[in-house]
Amino acid sequence: MHYLNISFSHKNSTLEVREKLSYKDDNATKGCLTKLNAGEAINESILISTCNRMEVFCSCNDIAGATQHIFEMLAARSGVSIEELEGRADIFDDSSAIHHLFSVASSLDSMVVGETQIAGQLRDAFRFSYDNGFCGQKLARAMHHAFKCAAKVRNATDISSKPVSIASVAVAKLKSVLESVEGKKALVIGVGEMSEITAKHLLSSGADVYIMNRTRENAQKLAYDCGAKVLDYSELANAINEFEILFTATSAPEPIITDEIIKSCDFERYWFDLALPRDINYHKGDKINLYVIDDLKSIVDENIGLREESARKAHGIIGRSTVEFFEWLNTLNVEPMIKEIYQKAFEAAHIESERVIKKGYIPREYETQAKKMAEQAMKRFLHQMSAKMRSVSEESKADMVTSAVQFLIQKDKNDMPDKYKCEHALNIIEGKTN
Repeated sequence: MHYLNISFSHKNSTLEVREKLSYKDDNATKGCLTKLNAGEAINESILISTCNRMEVFCSCNDIAGATQHIFEMLAARSGVSIEELEGRADIFDDSSAIHHLFSVASSLDSMVVGETQIAGQLRDAFRFSYDNGFCGQKLARAMHHAFKCAAKVRNATDISSKPVSIASVAVAKLKSVLESVEGKKALVIGVGEMSEITAKHLLSSGADVYIMNRTRENAQKLAYDCGAKVLDYSELANAINEFEILFTATSAPEPIITDEIIKSCDFERYWFDLALPRDINYHKGDKINLYVIDDLKSIVDENIGLREESARKAHGIIGRSTVEFFEWLNTLNVEPMIKEIYQKAFEAAHIESERVIKKGYIPREYETQAKKMAEQAMKRFLHQMSAKMRSVSEESKADMVTSAVQFLIQKDKNDMPDKYKCEHALNIIEGKTN
């Protein structure tokens, strides 16, 4: 079994390419995962699709075959040639795939280092794949340890001491081009986490914030939670020509703001499109300052510089965690444990044979036969047990069984070698990762 990760991110792909590769709804994601797992080389897969990355993380039995299958599937859907996809993608396998996953979970690979959204996005991606039967034990093990690693990074560094996100960076960019946002009307379209963070930052800066969403009830809930106001989605065409400040981060598959509804205004407008695919398709007029995700790089680079020391420390933690993960995986191999059990059993058989001979219960001339009989009794006793251990090694409860056996046969250990249990998937889904 191998781990494989094929990554398209802000580091190697333009916004246009990431847009074509994005999966914005459950049906599209389910279709992708179905096709991924249909490949002979792939047995489990997770799809991670955010504003800054689209990644396929899978376990496979053939790295080359799985890689080819993934590129063919992505090319067919996106319209981007296989040659271009291969030229852009970062491909990680086995230890490098785990190292990359741990880096993503710890926000070291994010555009905004230390941002807090990626953990939730990864958890949601795993939850969807697991709940729909596209991944199981193999990827759950890796995800479980990825969140453990991320927790270590948070606890041991200051990388997330001042939580940041693309949304907070966008508001910072707005404040850098305006003298003040206090008292200015701002429209936030969408009700996801990005919109919520944006609204809270704008409100804390004194802006007069309105929330808009296709489902008014959801807009009202977010507005109530943040202390903002609500504007009906039917007012979209008028609102974009009345508000000076606009942030949009919806999950719409097509642009919601196009040239057809944009009118010229005699005041400057500051628009931030934080969605992928993009919400704004704008080609005409002036006095509109449009910023998309990749335009925020200058502030992002400053953020990286400020967090450089914490990032170095975090990379060390990720490296050690990767090694520990594979060391732990090796402990799940039942064959060394079966061998050790037999060795301990034969030692006990030899000791007992020697004891009965010394006591005179069996004549010394029958020593060889006595030891052979004791060994044979042990083999007969252990045969069913060892067969059961081998059969369970690929089942969901293997981790629990192997940990218990290790505890029993390693007398010098005071604790289980790892508290990793078969309910790890539920722990991840419920957010119990610390």
